[in-house]
Amino acid sequence: MSPHNYRAPVAEEDRTKAGLAVHLVAARTGARPERITSRGRLDPLSARARWLAMYLSHIAFGWTLERVGHVFGMNRTTVSAACRWVEDERDGRAVDELLDQLEACISGLYGAPTWEMPR
Repeated sequence: MSPHNYRAPVAEEDRTKAGLAVHLVAARTGARPERITSRGRLDPLSARARWLAMYLSHIAFGWTLERVGHVFGMNRTTVSAACRWVEDERDGRAVDELLDQLEACISGLYGAPTWEMPR
């Protein structure tokens, strides 16, 4: 196996949480979720939306940059650069308010009691 094909194992719960971050960001930015999570070069809207989703996963779920990287199939350095970009963008009111709202949404969902679906 080539080192370029290596992907760390990721828990299904982490995939679900990252998917929530991706879909929330997509809903508010107009980016398509399948583009945000696709491999290779992205258009600017999809790339920035992915950076927002990675940052949101880092902040809202308390994940390390390495864990975010594993879930999104990126290395820690790439995730770190994305998070730095988002932190810089948070100086603007619109991005800061957007992220506050998305973090509150995630906190509301994951702060609620869980419910076991009957089988």
